[in-house]
Amino acid sequence: MNAWLVICIIIVGYFIGSIPFGYIIGKINHIDIRNYGSGSSGTTNAFRTVGRLGGILTFVGDYLKAFIPIMLIRYVIFPDEPYMHLFMLIFGFACVLGHNFPVWLKFKGGKGIAVTAGVCSGLDFLIIPFGVVLFAIVVLISKYVSLGSLCISIVIPIWIFIRMSDDAYFPWLIVVSFLYTLSAFIMHRKNIKRLIHGEENKIGQRVKIDKNITEK
Repeated sequence: MNAWLVICIIIVGYFIGSIPFGYIIGKINHIDIRNYGSGSSGTTNAFRTVGRLGGILTFVGDYLKAFIPIMLIRYVIFPDEPYMHLFMLIFGFACVLGHNFPVWLKFKGGKGIAVTAGVCSGLDFLIIPFGVVLFAIVVLISKYVSLGSLCISIVIPIWIFIRMSDDAYFPWLIVVSFLYTLSAFIMHRKNIKRLIHGEENKIGQRVKIDKNITEK
């Protein structure tokens, strides 16, 4: 496997992941959503700051910026290569890092869950119904989006272990998949503390927007 090719994939993935859809949609609504709620530019905070439409558009943008390139890797760029799945995961994780730490926003971005969803659904379509059902059950019972996100992140290496054990690069697939889980827990560390102390925001809660800030 060409090391320079891997480096190129990481660089391209990072910069694509750095496209800040939540920030852009917030600015269209005359606010920087990073100044409110969790301080994230991701989907959940977009829902809480700019409403349902803004949240949906943020999710779709963050999902597709990973899903579309993953599909290109799978069916156009490396369709017959034995390391295709590994390249998909590496690109995807670079995309997650770009989303979480976008160079354009001084490395203050989102938490990578929508991007991870785009990667995983491109990697294995069967994870879509399973992931949606699991996420919905956890969120409906607990009312915490962050808890649902963490549960999904735990599933990723387990899913790959079950579904891709015959892949030629299986050990590396497991290693990279654990990076997604680790990243999710690191990015949600404040949420985890709030969950432990019963202070986490529940689904549907909105944040108060200070008009004096939004008009700057």
